[in-house]
Amino acid sequence: MNSRHVTYKAPEPMGEHFIAESFDRGTLDGWVVSSAKKEDADEDIAKYDGKWAVEEMKDSKLPGDKGLVLKSRAKHHAISAQLLRPFTFDTKPLIIQYEVNFQLGIDCGGAYVKLLTQTPDLDLDQFVDKTPYTIMFGPDKCGEDYKLHFIFRHKNPKTGEYEEKHAKKPDADLRTYYTDKKTHLYTLVVNPDNTFEVLVDQTVVNSGSLLTDMTPPVNPPAEIEDPDDQKPEDWDERPKIQDPSATKPEDWDEDAPAQIPDEDAAKPEGWLDDEPEYIGDPDALKPEDWDEDMDGEWEAPQVPNPACETAPGCGTWKRPMIDNPNYKGKWKPPMIDNPNYQGVWKPRKIANPAFFEDLQPFKMTPFSALGLELWSMTSDIFFDNFFITDDRNTAERWANDGWGLKKAAEGAAEPSLATQMLNAAEERPWLWVVYVLTVALPLVLIIVFCCTGKVTHTHTHTHRDTDTYSSTQTHTHSRAERYIVIHNTMYIIVIKSEDKIMSLYIPVDTYFTPAIRCWKIFKMTLKSA
Repeated sequence: MNSRHVTYKAPEPMGEHFIAESFDRGTLDGWVVSSAKKEDADEDIAKYDGKWAVEEMKDSKLPGDKGLVLKSRAKHHAISAQLLRPFTFDTKPLIIQYEVNFQLGIDCGGAYVKLLTQTPDLDLDQFVDKTPYTIMFGPDKCGEDYKLHFIFRHKNPKTGEYEEKHAKKPDADLRTYYTDKKTHLYTLVVNPDNTFEVLVDQTVVNSGSLLTDMTPPVNPPAEIEDPDDQKPEDWDERPKIQDPSATKPEDWDEDAPAQIPDEDAAKPEGWLDDEPEYIGDPDALKPEDWDEDMDGEWEAPQVPNPACETAPGCGTWKRPMIDNPNYKGKWKPPMIDNPNYQGVWKPRKIANPAFFEDLQPFKMTPFSALGLELWSMTSDIFFDNFFITDDRNTAERWANDGWGLKKAAEGAAEPSLATQMLNAAEERPWLWVVYVLTVALPLVLIIVFCCTGKVTHTHTHTHRDTDTYSSTQTHTHSRAERYIVIHNTMYIIVIKSEDKIMSLYIPVDTYFTPAIRCWKIFKMTLKSA
């Protein structure tokens, strides 16, 4: 199948939704590019001057399918759009999904979205990194650190201050989503029962509870260690102490060395006592600019003595050192349990003055806009089909009409299995060995079996209730009898000798085309006759 058989049709939102953006109008209508400057940054990099465009993917498999593209590298980008109406966390779930394609791969940069908190002074034209958000969600990568963020800002009910809460890391391996240059669908579901799910391509890669799976936790501990408590001076934390009643044995020799010369060793025969191990290099010459007044008397550099090359050794022979069997070292009293041990001291617990208990963290701050505030070292990041709703069926329908169509087109354009195998073998020649062992060898076995010896061939039929295999035995005087049973999808080869029966199962469709299968049956029929 070729990608031209997949015709693009813009997804149409059905059901309740807060934003549905496919960019198929070809414009940025409804979107606001920030003209603000980033605070606490050098003037030359403070501006949000990264470029955005609405265009098709570079290698689009769906002509007419446009998306939002981050066009600049090493620049700050910020763009946002108002929702149809603010989202209020009440009795229905929040579902946000959108598509990302790292067309050029990704070195260091993000592709996450921010759900901007509804505030009276929210100005999308001044959207910056410090603009309050309720949720931040999406992929982010730098080096070999692959992240899929889900962060929400929780309001402390006692102080009114906000604190970021980060979801635990996904257990799944995320690397492929950043490197395969395919379009991936990112979905976040946050439920009124405080559970959440993070999905990629409609498969859950992370899930948990807002109450137990966020860092730092939503609710602080009820008790904390007393910061004013101090360890008593006589508190004994030593689990073991030296035995005060122990005494050093009279025969304990603390001065005995750890090693002594081996008295049983003998000098090897042929040892050259009068030959030094190193000698001055006879070929070395004093440099012409050598000044003995300044540099001292010149000496040739030392080189190994050639006379020692065939000898067991040169110079003064010394006995090798061995461990001293009488060595004991410095005596120390043995350790015993400390009768006064009080354990490791810890400050006492007191009531946490900052304690609160929020059992409904799902009820986050309402948000009224969706924004992308990004910096990337890689350009041409493609975004498409932003969708926010409170109904899972509506979200799934939008995903199938948008991302599902892309997936079908990308799949149709992929090379066949045979082509992929050949391409892989060109890059990795050792794969030919694997192909021979897994494909060619079974073929050779079948050919050898079918073309030699006495063969009885039987065909079985598939019944409604169960598949049965049957074979008609031909009595011959040969030492081994062979049978072939051809089932719908399997060659079953049976070799029967006087005391052994061997069966070989070969999947028909794996190794034979229908034409070759028919030829083999014809060949075996002739042999049987």
